[in-house]
Amino acid sequence: MERGTLVLTGGGTAGHVMPNVALLPELRAAGWHVVYVGAHQGIERRLATAAGLEFHGIATGKLRRYFSWQNFIDPFRVLQGISDAYRILGQVRPRLVFSKGGFVSVPVVLAAWLRRIPVILHESDLTPGLANRLSVPWAKRICTTFPETVALLPRAKTCCTGLPIRSELRSGSPERGRQWAGFDAQRPILVVIGGSSGSETINRVVRHILPTLTQSFQVLHVCGQGNVRAEAVPHYRAVEFLAEELPDVLAMAELVVSRAGANAIFELLALKKPHLLIPLSTKASRGDQVQNAASFAQRGYSMVLPEEQLSPSSLEAAITQLYRERHIYIEVMQDRVLGDSIGQILVQIEQVLG
Repeated sequence: MERGTLVLTGGGTAGHVMPNVALLPELRAAGWHVVYVGAHQGIERRLATAAGLEFHGIATGKLRRYFSWQNFIDPFRVLQGISDAYRILGQVRPRLVFSKGGFVSVPVVLAAWLRRIPVILHESDLTPGLANRLSVPWAKRICTTFPETVALLPRAKTCCTGLPIRSELRSGSPERGRQWAGFDAQRPILVVIGGSSGSETINRVVRHILPTLTQSFQVLHVCGQGNVRAEAVPHYRAVEFLAEELPDVLAMAELVVSRAGANAIFELLALKKPHLLIPLSTKASRGDQVQNAASFAQRGYSMVLPEEQLSPSSLEAAITQLYRERHIYIEVMQDRVLGDSIGQILVQIEQVLG
């Protein structure tokens, strides 16, 4: 049954896009024609079109928390973005806009309000990001990933649905992963992921302790674009990023070292993978990863190593301890039953549409 058109928006990072992509199969199965609106050259264009979505680009500024001359130009870009989004929404005539945040979403949300199109926001992190905070007055409903976040937003229109996770992540094969990586089943596998763009700090420390790490583990190191070095180290492989092989790589991993973005940690929780989180510090972010990691550590899901304490010796000690205690973390994660977040979000869509 054709339900009409639904617009997804959100961008700037993969974390603002992939939960939208995770919703696609169920939205399409429910009869929705889904369109994506994002920045002309944002990462969302590549990810949305790869998922087979019709994509419309808009002008956008950036919500900076520091001084830049671009801050004087970006308000005009935001105004242009609102105009672009208003025109696009008039063309595609959606029944609803679902926004995952990121600076590109604000013009779309405001344009939807101007056209009297209902908006649902979704916040991934424990504390709301700036784009979502700005969008709250225009939203009919706000969905959160963490239960704690509900208390930070208007209670009358906020509910905890959890984070949409791509179903294909659960279909990974350890055998395919080892074959792709060139590893065997005789030695445990450690996967290090520094985020979608990699991490210079994590990369440097991991490389420093490779001779020791590879005595105990096979190491797959996701370095970020342009950061792979030609290093002939046994039991070690470095790659820029993971794409369609991600489910198989996570399936083969005994341990994972990761940043603490909401997508990453909830995927590791869903797959019950023992993991060490190295959250992006408050010097380089608003501190959302620090709060995400603290929440997971408090529940016993994660071991956390603050970036300020990261060193070759501290990382080596943390990995050794995590491997020794991995069964404790697996047991705690297995006791956590993840709800049907996608199903809950679809219920919110139906309720908002009446």
